[in-house]
Amino acid sequence: MERLRIIDNLNSALNTWNGKLTEIWDLISTTPEDFKGGGIWDVIVNINGALQAVGYGLLVLFFVMGVVKVCGSFAELKRPEMAFKCFVRFVLAQAAVSHGMELMNALFQVAQGMVSTIMSSSGLAAMSPTTLPEEMVTAIENVGFLDSIPLWAVTLLGSLLIWVLSLVMVLTVYSRFFRLYMATAIAPVPLASFAGQPSSSIGMAFIKSYAAICLEGAIIVLACVIFSKFAAAPPAVADSSMAAATIVWNYIGELVFNMLVLVGAIKMSDRLVRELLGLG
Repeated sequence: MERLRIIDNLNSALNTWNGKLTEIWDLISTTPEDFKGGGIWDVIVNINGALQAVGYGLLVLFFVMGVVKVCGSFAELKRPEMAFKCFVRFVLAQAAVSHGMELMNALFQVAQGMVSTIMSSSGLAAMSPTTLPEEMVTAIENVGFLDSIPLWAVTLLGSLLIWVLSLVMVLTVYSRFFRLYMATAIAPVPLASFAGQPSSSIGMAFIKSYAAICLEGAIIVLACVIFSKFAAAPPAVADSSMAAATIVWNYIGELVFNMLVLVGAIKMSDRLVRELLGLG
C-alpha cells in the first residue's frame, strides 16, 4: 500500500507539472481580449478611455513646459519653423493619447506574431509531458516496508519541490498578463509626455517597457521549447543495484534540476528582454 502511495504521489506531482506547462502553452497563445473570457479587457478599455481626459490635461501641461524649455523667448516662438515644429509635436502627441489603445494592440500583435512563428517552427503542437519511467515504478514496487519509509520522505520532498516550481512558473506567466493590462490602462498618461521635447523620454521609456512585456511571451515560448527536449530525454535511472531510495533521490534531483532550468529561464525573461532593449 505504501509503495502504491509513493508512486501515486510522484505521478500526482508530475501531472501537476504537466498541467501547468499545458496552461502556460495555452496562455502564451491567448490575446488579452480573449483572456478569461474578455471581461478583464473590457474593464481595461473603459479605464483607458476614462484616463484619456487626464491625458489631454497633461498633454497641455507637457506642451507648455516643453515650449518654455525649448523657446527662450516669445519672439523665438513666433518663428515659423519653431511654431510649426511645436504644432506638429502637439498634434502627434494628441494622436498618441487618442489612439493609444490601437498602438498598444499593434505592438502586442507584432510580439504575438513572433510567438506564433516560434511555435510553428518548433513543430510542437503542445508541450511534451513528463512521465515516471517504468524502471522507477519497478524499483519502488520492489522495495521493502522499512526501506519505504525514507523513500516516502524523498518522494514527499521531491513532490513538494515540483509543486512549488509549477506554481512559481505559472504565476510568472500570469503576472505578464496583469502587467499588460495595467500598462494598457494607464497608457494615456505617459503617452501625453510626447507633447514636450524634454518630457518625451517618459513616453519613449513607456513604449519600450510595454514592448518588453509583449516580447516576454516569445522568450517564455523559447524556454518551453528548449525544456521539451529535456522532457523528451528524461533523467537516466541509476544502477538498479543501488538502494531504491538512492535511485529515486538521484532521479528526482536531476528532474528538479531540469525543471529549475525552465523556471529560471521563464523568471529571467523580463530581465533578458529589458537588457536587449537597453532598459537596464
